[in-house]
Amino acid sequence: MKLLLVEDDKQNREFLYKAFSELGYTVDTAQDGQQALLIATCEEHDAIVLDRMLPKLDGLQVLAALRATGKTTPVLILSALDKVDDRVAGLKAGGDDYLIKPFAFSELAIRVENIIKRPFHNQSPQTALSLANVNLDFRHHKADVAGQTLNLQPKEFKLLHFLLDHKNKLVTRTLLFESVWEYNFDPGTNVIDVHIARLRKKLSLLGAKVQIETIRGVGYRLQVEQNNDC
Repeated sequence: MKLLLVEDDKQNREFLYKAFSELGYTVDTAQDGQQALLIATCEEHDAIVLDRMLPKLDGLQVLAALRATGKTTPVLILSALDKVDDRVAGLKAGGDDYLIKPFAFSELAIRVENIIKRPFHNQSPQTALSLANVNLDFRHHKADVAGQTLNLQPKEFKLLHFLLDHKNKLVTRTLLFESVWEYNFDPGTNVIDVHIARLRKKLSLLGAKVQIETIRGVGYRLQVEQNNDC
């Protein structure tokens, strides 16, 4: 496995170089953003460990420029910036994971291993989702049930998008607050229940063959409607 390690602090860079080399990685290193971008675009790597605060080019600038070239190499961002907005910015820029400093090397090593194992890095970006006869085109912001237009409010669209993206899986209320409403706290309202009820009604009116199951006290699961006919 070949790794690009981008870290401007010499002591940290040398420590990580040695640690990853001992795990069997071939490690290239860069100490500033310009050097990192040059190496990343000219060489092939299985993963990139990218410090966020770099001289010459910030880590997020490096990442954005790299993604603009079409490179899908998985990237783990290292940063002392620990606010939710900072982490979100890193992921939106094209990062695959975000680890806050200080960190344990054992955790960093596992995270790097995990992003390398993910199967979707060399696939085209997904622009649509579907389940049974429900279809969502989020590039054009359109939804339909068997070809019939499903008129959704912005939050309803985002909610259905998230449920489809996690179809057949339990989605907790906390996850919905964070991902759909962008709250990192429970506002103590029934806003999720109201939107789920509206979405269920709209899907039902068009004959959608899916159901939003309520897992009482925990969250919801979107799945194909169960047919009890023998």
